[in-house]
Amino acid sequence: MSGVEWTESMRVAGEWRLLGLLFERPRPGWFEEISQLRAEVPEGLLRDAADAAAVADEGTYLAVFGPGGCASPREVAYRGREDPGQLLADIAGFHSAFGFHPVVEDSIDHVAVEASFAGYLAFKEAFARSQGDAEAAEVCALALARFCDEHVRFFAEALALKLDAVGDAAPHLAQAAIALVERAGRAPEGYRGATPIDDDEAEMLCGMCTAGE
Repeated sequence: MSGVEWTESMRVAGEWRLLGLLFERPRPGWFEEISQLRAEVPEGLLRDAADAAAVADEGTYLAVFGPGGCASPREVAYRGREDPGQLLADIAGFHSAFGFHPVVEDSIDHVAVEASFAGYLAFKEAFARSQGDAEAAEVCALALARFCDEHVRFFAEALALKLDAVGDAAPHLAQAAIALVERAGRAPEGYRGATPIDDDEAEMLCGMCTAGE
């Protein structure tokens, strides 16, 4: 086993898990978990997002991600006319294949759950490397790449565009979304499932999320 490979796998796992936490609804102990993981990731946008989470609250989260909020946190909302049932079934298949059983309030296509699953795969890869099981490690690495390629990247950029419009209201979400794009990649060129927002919609979204402050 290469110690460098194991260290890299653990770093990737920590970054994905931190992303998952940042997209979750704030709750007691939430920021403490974020703070612990923050210390394990390199300086950069993800750390900035973790720092910004210090002032996050449930009300702002719900204004952004709640019913009728500024942006949907679910993949199916960005996949155009693609069959949502098939998308959810495919995600469930990934979970079943790797024994992932999230105990969360969110749908399996919620960005927090998808990022947490990516972190789970990276952790399984790191564990396999620590055991000298190169074959299992490769399976997990390929599964992570495939999951990002078939799911996360198809909505990460569109979500980041939505959240950029409300960045002042929820900076930790806006920064986390950009970090998500950096790790998952962008949707294929020419993909029309998700529609980017225009300037008028951005102004409307900002007004919705800052109303009542």
